[in-house]
Amino acid sequence: MSTDIRIYVADLAAYNNGKLHGVWINACDELENIQEQLNKMLSDSPEGFAEEYAFHDHEGFNGYALGEYEGIETAHEIACFIEEYPEIGGELLNNFGGDLDDARKAAEENYSGCYKSLADYAAELTEETTQIPENLSFYIDYERMGRDMELGGDIFTIETGFEEIHIFWNH
Repeated sequence: MSTDIRIYVADLAAYNNGKLHGVWINACDELENIQEQLNKMLSDSPEGFAEEYAFHDHEGFNGYALGEYEGIETAHEIACFIEEYPEIGGELLNNFGGDLDDARKAAEENYSGCYKSLADYAAELTEETTQIPENLSFYIDYERMGRDMELGGDIFTIETGFEEIHIFWNH
């Protein structure tokens, strides 16, 4: 839910003078609404004329460390991406060094699904694409195949829980 993806925007004029003044903002709100809340917080500053701000905290970014001076638009775009992909969005951003375009491409074009293990993925992929003679099926090591796909750079994984491995093709 978008109300769980929030940023704490601090008034730097107040902060630099030892005062805590800021506001929690839903990072998935419309940009105009976010800017209005930010402007109001700055206009209510205990330091009079305040114009600089920084993100001093955030919630709901699912493992992604939002930068202190990221910028409202960027924070909004990242939050909306994480809202769209709550299980994997934060970790995808981490995987791609915060590059939102690469993370979005992986989520939309390269996602293969969630599996209990790499072996399950390798088994499904192999059995869907190859006719395996029944007498040979017991000799196939799907665990090793899955590991080799990942180590060879064909895929990358994001583990979100016990037996929850999200698999992506590297293209």
